[in-house]
Order: sequence, then C-alpha cells, then structure tokens
Amino acid sequence: MSLQEFLPTPDFAEYKEFFKDFYDLERNDEGVLLVRAHTLGGPVQLSVQNHRSLGQLLKVVGADPKNEVMIFTGTGDEFMVDSDPDGFELESEDLAYWAYEYAYKDGRINVSSMVNDLEIPTIGIMNGPGFHSEIVLMCDITLMSETATIFDLHYAIGSAPGDGIHSAFIELLGVKRAAYALLTGEAIDAATALEYGMVNEVLPRDQLIDRAYRIADHILQQPRTMRRMTTQIIRRPWKKRIVDDLDGGFAMQMFAHLAKGTTAHGRDHIATRTSYWREGKRTPID
Repeated sequence: MSLQEFLPTPDFAEYKEFFKDFYDLERNDEGVLLVRAHTLGGPVQLSVQNHRSLGQLLKVVGADPKNEVMIFTGTGDEFMVDSDPDGFELESEDLAYWAYEYAYKDGRINVSSMVNDLEIPTIGIMNGPGFHSEIVLMCDITLMSETATIFDLHYAIGSAPGDGIHSAFIELLGVKRAAYALLTGEAIDAATALEYGMVNEVLPRDQLIDRAYRIADHILQQPRTMRRMTTQIIRRPWKKRIVDDLDGGFAMQMFAHLAKGTTAHGRDHIATRTSYWREGKRTPID
C-alpha cells in the first residue's frame, strides 16, 4: 500500500453551493454539467467579483473527474450587456492595483482556464446579445440564439481590446474582419456569426439547452479517454493562439488603461456605448 493517499477531488454539492451567487450548476448522471452564469438570477452584470469567479469555477470544474462535458451559458434573454452599478468601485479606488489583479491576472486565468484546465468537451451557448463573448466562442462547440448579437465594446469605452476577445475574434474572423469588429464595435447578428464561422448552430433561444444536451449525448457515446484526447486535438489552435497573443494583449490593455488613468467599466459608461445594438444599428457610428 502507498505511504500516502490521493487528495480528495472537488465535491459537486460543495462547489455548487460555493458558486451559487455567480453560477447555477446542474449535473446529470452522465456527467454533463450545465453552468448558467447569472447576477441575482438574471443576465450577468459585469463586476470585478464575477470576473474573478470564472477562472475559479473553471479550475474547480476541471479538477472534478466526474465532469464529462460542460455546457456554459448565460441567464435570461441577454448574455452580458450591463455592469454592476458598484461592481468596479475597487478599480476606481486603486486603479494601479486592480489593473493587475482584475485586468491582467484574473483575465488571463479566465481565458487560459477555458482552454487548458478543462480536459473535457465544452459547449458554449450565446443565449442573447452581449460582450465578453469569448467565454462561449472559445468553447469547442458554440450555439447561438437567433435573436443574439455579438459585439465588443472595449474600444468604444476607452479600453484596448486585449483581454482575450482579440484572440477569439482574430482566430475566428481573420485579421480584417476582426480589426473592423474590434475598432467599430460591430454588432454581429446570429446569421452573420454562422456565416463567418464564429458559431456552429443558430436556434430559437428556448431550444438551445435541449440541443446542447443532444450534442453532449452524442459526444458521450465514445469512451472517456477517446473524447478527452479528441478534445485536446481540436483545441490545439486555441492553445497556440493563447500562447502567441494572450499575455501580450493583456499587458497592452493594462498599459493603455493605466496611461488613461480612469476606469472604463462604469454602468453609465457602458450603457451609452451599448445602446446602438438595441436600436438595430450595425455599429455605433452608423
């Protein structure tokens, strides 16, 4: 007998409770984990706190061997179009500290964990319009609501788009389309996202989760090692992209943020830059 025992792996009931203020977690008997990101039971309102929670969650999910497929989505009819009214007070109080803790360290962990810490297939669902879509775009398979739009507002709010959204857009859209989307805040509707190859399927919102489970059931038909090794094969382009782009992009975003000397994440600031998609405009300059 070994002189030491294995350390325990995460217990689902415990981390389901631990993360409940940020994510609703459900897992079926086959190990398909459904993660619904939320703020007070509704669409995510961006904050320093929920930004950090993502990497913490993904590391725990990846460390639990009973998870076999992860489905990740938002809550309600929007993915993320708003910020917590007081969610960036910490950043305002000490910009230099949080430019590293929030904008560099936590953000890099979030994106890297999605690709490196999860050795299981992932299915992302863009359930409605929103920014920070890299969370679902960098999943192995991505479904999108027919009423959703994808847009990036970093440049419009005075923040360099180097926090992973640039990696997702450049990888999926190519250089020219990504440059246009990042500089103009282009609202990419579901039909266009499908045409561009950003997502795999477009469906009515109320059919998205059922469809994700059907795909998960298909994935589970092969043995555990087979599906995990297949995941590593298809994820290699993301791993390369992250190595090439992520740290430098975050460093440039942080430098630009500090050079500007003010926070860019306030609710009013974001709301004035996201209203264009509600008005059906392609970009804020239209």
